[in-house]
Formats: sequence, structure tokens, C-alpha cells
Amino acid sequence: MATTQTETKIATAGTGAISGKTDPVIRTITWDDVIAAVRQGADDFRKAPGLGVLIGGICAAGGIALVLFLTELGLPYFAYPLATGFAILAPLLASGHYVVSRELAAHGKAPSLAAIWHEIISRSEIRWMAFVTVFILLIWMYQVRLLLAVLLGTLGFDATLEAFIDTVFTTSNGLAFIFIGHVVGAIMATILFSVTVVSFPLILDRDVDLMTAMITSVAAVGKNPVPMFGFAALIGAALIAGMVPFFLGLIVVVPVFGHATWHLYHRVIEPLPAPMA
Repeated sequence: MATTQTETKIATAGTGAISGKTDPVIRTITWDDVIAAVRQGADDFRKAPGLGVLIGGICAAGGIALVLFLTELGLPYFAYPLATGFAILAPLLASGHYVVSRELAAHGKAPSLAAIWHEIISRSEIRWMAFVTVFILLIWMYQVRLLLAVLLGTLGFDATLEAFIDTVFTTSNGLAFIFIGHVVGAIMATILFSVTVVSFPLILDRDVDLMTAMITSVAAVGKNPVPMFGFAALIGAALIAGMVPFFLGLIVVVPVFGHATWHLYHRVIEPLPAPMA
């Protein structure tokens, strides 16, 4: 697909690891590409369910343990912001699925867990992306605490769950807390999605630096806002649906959309040219 010189300068940068110096080139995709990527993700999960069940099971068990822990502390209302903040960690948790999808396409079989782990920790860029992801999650939780203190005062921390729910849904301050919290959360999730949706798989696929990966990711979202944010909405809706049945739905949702992200990456980023003989 042809791109203008200006588009290439803005939307591409980096160094290819396989066939020399090759800048990532961003394609234009459609909603059909998103649907196809999700179907491919489901197919990869069916072919190699091991890692997906493991990661999804850990997420489900962690969610259940989190709710029980917060309930024991008398802070069950923190479960919802933490659960919604789970979407912030999704790109990091999905990293192993990118490796599995890559190996399934290249060799027809999934790598071992040891090989997946070595692949992820061997890239310093992945560790830095993990730091960025966790940092944004911490900011998310601190803004929740700040909103509780400003809008609900001590009631936000000391009330019973029943009193807290009643205050949130029946008072102007409580409704403001819900509205502002969701707006801030949506902004943070949008920023993180734009920075990570392409950068994580790009780092695992090519030898690119962190800034190149993030700039390419943001440029890919900017060039394809409707399909890319549609994909983000699908992920958000699937995560919420997966959390409803005691988080057990995450056993399927996390791996399917992890694999799907890899396939969407391959649709939005032009593959490297084949090496010359």
C-alpha cells in the first residue's frame, strides 16, 4: 500500500532485526480486519490452550482473591476500580500469547512455557513497557482515592458497603464520583491502549527501541481510529463480561484477545520484506 512521504515520517521509525534496517509501515485496516483478528485469536487459543488457561486462570484466581481480601479489610468498594484497572494490565498479561501466535504461524506448534518466559524477559523494552503499564495502574488507583476523599470525605473510606452504595447512587457527590471516575479512567485507558496495542507485539517481533515502538503504536491508532478503538471497546466489553461470573470468564477472554492483538498487529503493520537470496 502506498503512503506519502509525510505519513511515512510520522508513522514509521525503527530498525528491523531480520532483514536489516526496515521501518515499520502502517497499513489502513477496516472493521473486517478486527473481526478476522478475533477469529484468529480464538483459533490460536483452541490450538494451544495451555498458556491461555494458565494466564486466564491466574487472572480469575487473582480477581477472586482480591475481592475476598478487600472484603476482609472492609474495603469491598475498591474491588470495582481495581477490576476496571485490570484492563490497564491486559497488554502486559497478553505478551506471552503474542509469542505463542508467532510460533504457531511460523512452525505450527506452541513453544514451551520456559521458552515463552525467556523470550519475554530477554527484551529490556518489555520490562520498560511493564513499568509504564504498572505506573499508570498506580496513578489510576491514586486518583480513585483522591476522588473518594474530595467528593465523599470519610464516608468513602469508613462506610459499610451498603451505606457506600446508597451514597454513591443517591447523592450528587456520589454521582459526580461515578461520572468523573469513569471519564478519567476512560482517558487513561485510551492513552495506554494507544501506546501499547502495537508496541508490545512490535517489540517481540522486531528489534526496535521503546520510543519507536510506542510512536508507531500511537500512529497506527491515529491512522485507524475507528477499527482500533472498536477493538478496544470489544476488549473492554469482553473483560467486563468475563468478570461477571466470579472472574471465570477471564480464562477464555484473556487468551483469545491476547492472540487477537497479535493478529491485528500483523494486519496494521506491513510485514518485513523477505530477505534477498
